[in-house]
Amino acid sequence: MKIAIVNDVAMAAEALRRVVASTQEHQVLWIARTGLEAVRMCLNNRPDLILMDLNMPEMDGVEATRQIMEQSPCAILVVTGQPQDNVNHVFRALGAGALDVTATPVLQGKVGGDSELLAKIKTISKLIRHSGDTAPPPRQNQPGERGDGQVQTLVAIGASTGGPSAVARVLSDWTAPPGCAIVVVQHIDETFASHFAKWLDDQLAMPVRVIGEGDELVAGTVLVAKTNDHLLLDQNYRLRYDAAPRDYVYRPSVDVFFHCVAQHWRGDAVGILLTGMGRDGGDGLLAMRRAGKTTIAQDQASSAVYGMPRAAAELDAAQHILPLDKIGASLRNRLGSRLNNGQAPLSNL
Repeated sequence: MKIAIVNDVAMAAEALRRVVASTQEHQVLWIARTGLEAVRMCLNNRPDLILMDLNMPEMDGVEATRQIMEQSPCAILVVTGQPQDNVNHVFRALGAGALDVTATPVLQGKVGGDSELLAKIKTISKLIRHSGDTAPPPRQNQPGERGDGQVQTLVAIGASTGGPSAVARVLSDWTAPPGCAIVVVQHIDETFASHFAKWLDDQLAMPVRVIGEGDELVAGTVLVAKTNDHLLLDQNYRLRYDAAPRDYVYRPSVDVFFHCVAQHWRGDAVGILLTGMGRDGGDGLLAMRRAGKTTIAQDQASSAVYGMPRAAAELDAAQHILPLDKIGASLRNRLGSRLNNGQAPLSNL
């Protein structure tokens, strides 16, 4: 890949250049010292991937990411000194369209920084190369008994690039009605998943927590997948993790979880597929629609990256394609009507 580096610290920029140059499959296309310079250079010579710092003069990495994704979109990996100390900036950048985040090797002060960065670059390279991949096969689990019945309605949300802020906007200013559980599968590295859950908890009126192995669905709570393994829902309505399929580039996979909902969930369900690069989620959303569940995809105009919702639209997996600002209102109208009156008119969507 052709990789650009955006960092105002000369030592950090040189460290990143050496990491990229140490590989045979990647090359440094250019180096920018400010976000403003990066926006201009990207217009004239767009790379495959940008390694974007957050704190820079003239224009920070968040605004640079937003402008690049609007004017000359490409893959962006946030590479900054202490990601855990810049949670708000990190999730603003992810909401603007950055794919992932990692620490700058020269500044993180531990062995293995180079390999961690190269692993992130390798994953993004696969994502770019295999954006047309088909979904993994549906999971087959052993028969089991239904849970305690406290949760009657399941909202399953899948998102990737631009997802954190999109998820927050869909669920903002809302408390789920009785009997409704919400599960979010966001493409994010497991080292930052707990920070995502905490950040989301600060944005919402509902409690948010990460999902542990074997957890049950909890009404009125937003549950967030926390590992690089795929999230499953079994026939006992327990949430579990599984590394298989190991060769599937999207981790955790929205498709895997949506297929589980289609196969095992016997109550009311709504599947929502938000902004993201690639095709993950489209096939699973189609499975949910065929299983009689309500399916919604974000429209192109409001998506940071119109990849995953586009795949759903091409498969006719989404019953309703809506702008981001209308998805939350439609979801609330439907669930309120369904729980109070027994039926939700499609006009609410």
